[in-house]
Amino acid sequence: MRIKEVMKEKGVGVQELADRLNVSRQALSRQINGNLMVDTAQRIADALGVSIAELFESKSEPTFTCPHCGKEIKIKVE
Repeated sequence: MRIKEVMKEKGVGVQELADRLNVSRQALSRQINGNLMVDTAQRIADALGVSIAELFESKSEPTFTCPHCGKEIKIKVE
């Protein structure tokens, strides 16, 4: 799940998203951190202006840190 990541990308906090969905902050937090129903995921995606797939797909490429020099290594997956 990338809900928190998408929220950060969009500059939307938990309280703001909860307000958009007309639910309490606590209820939204439970949904984000628990078992999310498809209809709720769709409502969250709509409120954030993204597709539901974007809540699940990772946009970032895997990165690792070189144990010798400490530089970040990006791996492109095709």
